Amino acid sequence: MKIAIVGAGAMGSVYAGLLGSAGHEVWAVDVRQDHVDAIRAHGLRVEGASGDRTVRVAATTDPAEPGEAELVILATKAMHVTEAAEAARPLVGPSTLVLSIQNGLGGPDAAAAVLGEERVAVGVVGGFGASLVAPGHAHHHGFELVRLGERRGPVTPRIEAVAEVWRSAGFTVRTYDDVDRLVWEKLVCNVAFSGTCTVLGRTIGRVLDDPHAWTVSAGCATEAFAVGRALGVELGFDDPVVYVRDFGRAIPGAKPSMLLDLEAGRRTEVDFINGAIPRAGDAAGVPAPYNRAVSALVRALESGAQAAATPAR
Repeated sequence: MKIAIVGAGAMGSVYAGLLGSAGHEVWAVDVRQDHVDAIRAHGLRVEGASGDRTVRVAATTDPAEPGEAELVILATKAMHVTEAAEAARPLVGPSTLVLSIQNGLGGPDAAAAVLGEERVAVGVVGGFGASLVAPGHAHHHGFELVRLGERRGPVTPRIEAVAEVWRSAGFTVRTYDDVDRLVWEKLVCNVAFSGTCTVLGRTIGRVLDDPHAWTVSAGCATEAFAVGRALGVELGFDDPVVYVRDFGRAIPGAKPSMLLDLEAGRRTEVDFINGAIPRAGDAAGVPAPYNRAVSALVRALESGAQAAATPAR
C-alpha cells in the first residue's frame, strides 16, 4: 500500500519505520528539513520495544511530491490538524482513506472539516512512549495497541483492510464500532500523566512512584472517567485508577509528549488533553478541579518558557 504520513515526529516516525519495514511504500512528510534530510541520507532509524531497525523510506517537506496515496495518516499534534489537512489535499484521491491520530479531543473533527466526512477515520494509539532522539532517529518505550474506527457508525470493510496493513507491520490492532469509547479510553490515560508529568518534569514511572504526584494523576483520570460517563460514553473499564496505573506501568521510563514539547520550547497540547476535561465537564455538569488546576499550571510553564526564549529589546 502507498502510505503518506503527515507529521513524521516521534509517533509518525514509528509508524513510518515499521510500515516501511513491512514492505509498504511509505512517504514521511514533515516540516523539519533536518529530519527529512537525515531520513533521505541515512534512512529512518526506529528503536525500542519493537527492536532496532533502519528503514529506507521516502521523505519530503512538500506534501505534493508523493502524489495521491491510498492511506494518509495525519500524525501531527491536535492543534496542527487543520493546517496539516489543508497541506494534505494533494495526497488525497477519490479512494484515499485519511486516518487522523491525535491525543485528546477534536483532531479527527478538524480533519473532516477540511477533507470531508466520508474521507476521515479515527486512530487512537497508546502505550508507545515515543520520542525523537535525533533527526532521522525515533525511540519508543512500549509497543501496545492501535485502535481504529469510523468517525460514526460501525466498523467497515475499509477499516478492517487498514487494520490488516498495520498488523502486517507488527502492530497490535483492534477495531471498534464505538469511536467515542476508543477516544475517551485513551484520553483518560493522557490526562492522568500528560499534565502531571509536565508540571513536575518527571517520567511516568516517577509520577507513579510518588504518592503525592499519583494523587493528582489519579484525580485527573477519575474526573475524565466521570465526565465521559456523564456524556454517555461506554468505557471498557470501571476503575479508572487501576486502568491508568496498568497503562503507566507498561512505559515507566517514558516522558509524555506534552513534557517533551515543553522541554523543547514548543506549544503543548494541554488544551486538547487536560484542558478538554473542564470544558466537557461544564457541558455535562461534572466538576473537574484537578484537570483545571493542572492545565493552568502547564499554561503558566508554557508562558514562562516563551518569555524566557524571547530576546530582550
